[in-house]
Amino acid sequence: MSKREKTNARTSRKYTTVSIPYALYEKIRNFIKGTGFKSVSDFVTWLLREFFVAIEEEKEEKTSKVQDRIIKALQALGYL
Repeated sequence: MSKREKTNARTSRKYTTVSIPYALYEKIRNFIKGTGFKSVSDFVTWLLREFFVAIEEEKEEKTSKVQDRIIKALQALGYL
């Protein structure tokens, strides 16, 4: 992919506006000072991505636990 194509791919991302209370915006703005985040929007985007990654990992962990219980039950019944 050429440099121009990469630039076009980045600028063609679609964004939307999410409204938050101004007091919360100010808290976040003060919190991220000196952290490397360029804006409140960057921080909130990162935070939401991390949140959803954690949820997915939790789902996978629960699924794994359920599968383990099913396997143990089938073993106890002599099916495995």
